[in-house]
Amino acid sequence: METSMLALHGLGVSRGYAIGRAVVIGAAALEVSHYRIAEEDVEAECARLRAAFRAAADELAYLESHLPADVPRELGAILQVHGMILADAMISQEPLGIIRTRHYNAEWALTAQGQALAEQFAQMDDEYMRERGSDVRQVIERVLHALAEADGKPRSLRASTLAEHGDPLVVVAHDISPADMLKLRGARFAAFATDLGGATSHTAIVARSMGVPAVVALGVARPLLRDGDVVIVDGEQGVLLVNPPDRVVDEYRARQADYARERATLAALRDVPAITLDGVMVSMLANIELPEEAEAAMQAGAEGIGLFRSEFLFMGRNDLPGEDEQYEAYASVVRTMAGRPVTIRTLDIGADKELDGEATVATNPALGLRGIRYCLAHPELFATQLRAILRASAHGPVKVLIPMVAHLREARAACTALAAARHELTVRGQACSQNIQIGAMVEVPAVAIAIEPFVEAFDFLSIGTNDLIQYTLAIDRADPDVAGLYESLHPAVLRLVANTINAGARSGKPVSVCGEMAGDTELTRLLLGLGLTQFSMHPQQLLDVKREILGAHSNALRTRVAAALNRAAEIDLSLLNQ
Repeated sequence: METSMLALHGLGVSRGYAIGRAVVIGAAALEVSHYRIAEEDVEAECARLRAAFRAAADELAYLESHLPADVPRELGAILQVHGMILADAMISQEPLGIIRTRHYNAEWALTAQGQALAEQFAQMDDEYMRERGSDVRQVIERVLHALAEADGKPRSLRASTLAEHGDPLVVVAHDISPADMLKLRGARFAAFATDLGGATSHTAIVARSMGVPAVVALGVARPLLRDGDVVIVDGEQGVLLVNPPDRVVDEYRARQADYARERATLAALRDVPAITLDGVMVSMLANIELPEEAEAAMQAGAEGIGLFRSEFLFMGRNDLPGEDEQYEAYASVVRTMAGRPVTIRTLDIGADKELDGEATVATNPALGLRGIRYCLAHPELFATQLRAILRASAHGPVKVLIPMVAHLREARAACTALAAARHELTVRGQACSQNIQIGAMVEVPAVAIAIEPFVEAFDFLSIGTNDLIQYTLAIDRADPDVAGLYESLHPAVLRLVANTINAGARSGKPVSVCGEMAGDTELTRLLLGLGLTQFSMHPQQLLDVKREILGAHSNALRTRVAAALNRAAEIDLSLLNQ
């Protein structure tokens, strides 16, 4: 008999199809590896977990017996409670059963049981009992640490383990922070599905950069699914199918094959110049988060890097990257791009992107100390990054991009800091370009409205549509309660984009769009109609957008879009495809 299939509808934010087993995780479980073990290795894995429990128990006993005389008495009591939790069968025995029945590795089995217990504690009426959930998490973290110590280093998920030990794995979570997505990059998960999120959430951005399907804004996926459920992620329609019957699985395997053939056909456009039907040349650039993604940009035929989001070098770690480490990262991208320009955005920490150990205390972080504001408030950090970028410019063309600019004094301060960094390198005798270009992100509406002095102050501009939309419409793009109001086609947003592009054209300064609008094929013709000739997007999206450009007539689109904007009406995208 066919099982009853559950269909959850959300927002497809990364194309493609995935069929696999659900890994239902919370933030605490994101750092551990998830893989299945062979039947013959089950008892050895159980022994590994039991050894970790013994090590954790020994550590607790040692700490309790060696407490200094001046510590509060409560600390000893807490250690005793943790010892009792560690010995409880729900913690010490249930994960062994999970290993034996589901063939999970020890870390996965332990965190799966821990999450189940944490949810039980969270639902308790008694406040004291609810707080004991944190004790359970701390005990589990101690055992995880013991597992890692026994291995000599944290275990990581290898791509080969997925093929060797069963179906591909699909992450199902309530939400995934930028730092957590960074941790998941190397795990080779087949897809992502989250309760929260939108088209510009970091789950969406990173999933697209990884080339895996993703569906967000599902609402209730995480509480409804269990580890091991068979799931289908339909990134085209924004659907998550849970425990589908065989006939549906077969249908989606056929869709996967069709999608793979479509991608293979698009690959033929890699070296084809992006020229519209009426002869307008369009530059196709790539957005990257990590240095190793530069190779994917080259394989997709990118003419350069339009946005290197440098903050991902700073996140998910306990220390700041030094000048040499940053230099090596930036220089590796410059060398990979082999003479193509590389635009490096300076640190854009703030809002939903935080450095480890820096908790946000602002009432509204999106309007607080972020982007250039953060860098100017931390001048040594800023100077270190600028020196690293300048040193990388000795290997090829590099541009510096300043985020979150709102005032001309910030432009002047950034230029002064860049000049000071260049002078310091000159004193050191270290090579760097003497003509590096500096540009600004246009993502604050005030800049897009009063654009002329900013065009004059910078060498180039890059429109960050993700934040421009957020700030123009007063919508937090990370807030699920208002995600439905996030509208890239709002006339006010389009006028700000058009105003910036036109100002650049009048001054002879290049203007690109590096936000998610640039990689949305449904908006390609609209952006051409606004006069855009420089697109920057994730490498995975580049060939799809190029195909749209090759079939478009730029001048005709400009006439239609201008007419629509003059009527103060929302754009009817169907009219642009005629």
